[in-house]
Amino acid sequence: MLNANSRIKGEKDWLKYEKARKLKDIIGEVRRTYEADLQSKMMADRQRAVAMYFIDKLALRAGNEKDTEEAADTVGCCSLRVEHVKGEKQQYVIEFDFLGKDSMRYHNFTQVSKRVFKNVRIFCENKSGEDELFDRLDTGRLNKHLNSIMDGLTAKVFRTYNASKTLQEQLDETTKKDLSVAEYVLTYNNANRQVAILCNHKRTAPKTFDDQMKKAEEKISDKEEKIKEKKKEVKAAKKNGEDSSKKKQQLARLEDQLIKLKCAKTDREENKEIALGTSKLNYLDPRITIGWAKKWDVPIEKVYNKTQRDKFAWAIAMAGSDFSF
Repeated sequence: MLNANSRIKGEKDWLKYEKARKLKDIIGEVRRTYEADLQSKMMADRQRAVAMYFIDKLALRAGNEKDTEEAADTVGCCSLRVEHVKGEKQQYVIEFDFLGKDSMRYHNFTQVSKRVFKNVRIFCENKSGEDELFDRLDTGRLNKHLNSIMDGLTAKVFRTYNASKTLQEQLDETTKKDLSVAEYVLTYNNANRQVAILCNHKRTAPKTFDDQMKKAEEKISDKEEKIKEKKKEVKAAKKNGEDSSKKKQQLARLEDQLIKLKCAKTDREENKEIALGTSKLNYLDPRITIGWAKKWDVPIEKVYNKTQRDKFAWAIAMAGSDFSF
């Protein structure tokens, strides 16, 4: 049973993710509308359309204005400056380079449509690097427009929708049958990593990273040697007509341990500069994770820590193995 406080928080979470699912139902029309606005005679409408394209395709934050001059020079979509975007006309590729939330660098090369590329070039004309890219748009105007499309629609809803959709698609495409629990967890984390990359959830590599990798490699080498020795013992037992069942069980345990070590090493390597926790807590519909875990018999504690299990107790109680975002 959930206590009253948990029920209230759970209901807020549920409403947030249901709003993202509601966007899923109208996303086609939303995209057709902003793509049509890319050809509008009104510069403000074209700027809004390009901003929506960036928020939708790249999961950029809207970018609120900061209150103090001392604050770090971080920006979001609406506060991009000319110096933050560069274009390569041949492939219609735009290079983004700016500091996002928590002063994490966002550096990305992305191919855009011809109309988006052309508009960005026009927005940059007769401006210096420090000038605003979207000089006729701010978060207030953008959010007012988004709310007119769907009640409560914001850039964060787009972000939640695209993050959850990416996780669901990745899990559907990459999960295979008959894996060990460690391999299922690695599959899940790989899917979550695609979300973290989309949302630019980065971290500074731990100072102890190289030492951790070295220790992980040593453990793997040591386990491989033990497996080699155990295989010799099994072979010798068979040759001598002895019962080798116990040694085979020991060998199977060693091989399972090796899989766990290799999966853990891969995870650690891939997470060197990527943070998986942010998307789990804030952008991914937890019912996707729980439904997937139930479908493949993965213990929920293998993918959610205690804080996450407590936060998403409502989803653990609600989601079945057939849930799909």
